Amino acid sequence: MTAFLARIDAELEEIRAADLYKEERPISSPQGARVSIGGRGGDVINLCANNYLGLADNPELITAAQEALERFGYGMASVRFICGTNDLHRELERAIARYLGKDDSILFAACFDANGGLFEPLLGEEDAIVSDSLNHASIIDGIRLCKARRYRYANSDMDDLEARLKEARAAGARTIMIATDGVFSMDGYLAKLPEIVALAERYEAVIMVDDCHATGILGERGAGTHVHHGVADGVDILTGTLGKALGGAIGGYIAGPQAVVDLLRQRARPYLFSNALPPMVTAAGLKAIEMAAKGDDLRERLHANTRKWRQGLSALGFDLLEGEHPIVPVMLGEAKLAQEMAKKLFDRGVYVSGFFYPVVPKGKARIRTQMNAALTDADLDAALDAFERVGRDLGVVA
Repeated sequence: MTAFLARIDAELEEIRAADLYKEERPISSPQGARVSIGGRGGDVINLCANNYLGLADNPELITAAQEALERFGYGMASVRFICGTNDLHRELERAIARYLGKDDSILFAACFDANGGLFEPLLGEEDAIVSDSLNHASIIDGIRLCKARRYRYANSDMDDLEARLKEARAAGARTIMIATDGVFSMDGYLAKLPEIVALAERYEAVIMVDDCHATGILGERGAGTHVHHGVADGVDILTGTLGKALGGAIGGYIAGPQAVVDLLRQRARPYLFSNALPPMVTAAGLKAIEMAAKGDDLRERLHANTRKWRQGLSALGFDLLEGEHPIVPVMLGEAKLAQEMAKKLFDRGVYVSGFFYPVVPKGKARIRTQMNAALTDADLDAALDAFERVGRDLGVVA
């Protein structure tokens, strides 16, 4: 044990020495556009949460959760197939399916579990998965658990995707599944779903899309990237979360054809061996979907904030990745600079996080800013002022 801990300590020291050590700041208030951080006086403007529609502290969601807590208790204390299924679970699953335009859906503790449980029950040694190189870690881990042959294509490179599809088809794959994020979370780029759907039809492939960063905010009624791109019928399987735009709590899902969902209920290990979601989470999830479906005003505010923020940062001279998504990465290059800038911004009342290796490639460190509908023009103006002052102080902008 002594040698083991010494090795772990040495590895941690290497992480610190490379300026790659991540710190956590406890929030002592509800999640929102402004939050209180323990040990710091006053609120800070929050630009690093996935709270896109600003629903995390919404009174209607809180009331729905409280009522379910009083009616059904704290937790289910069981997995679904033993004695852990509540009426609210099936109600929420049907609501998700209707919202996304699919036959049915199945709930998981998180989308990480949903992606981890998706591939193994559906695909075997005779099959193939063709995965985007920038897919979320949960997709990568889920694919590792599956015995299907694995192919990887360069991010959003349709020529490379077609080459991998040809390889898989030539190798005699029974079923080919294309796996992609709908929105690549580190960059804010949208997957090229129309082109992917066209290739899938040509090579008779199934499409799986992780839409965690799109559900609630893109497409008509916020239904996601498949609706945003006008290819709703071409995307077969969707995974997503209740932990971002849909209230920000916890819980993931897979939505798709009835047969797929039915088999996952029988075989998906994270579903079969994890406690059911607490009733208060499912009740609030139902309310969040209802609000998101009717939330054109929230989406309009969110996208207006995104435009204002992008334009403001660009005018100041910051290096941004282009895009339309509320994820707005400010590119800085080195991990140390990203951490130093995040710290100085925090000192000026703006809460952001630096992202660096291994979350992003070496030399691609950044501050990933994220807009939400609850931010006011005054919030954004104050944040832009802080970015300008800190950026000039650190030589990031002139």
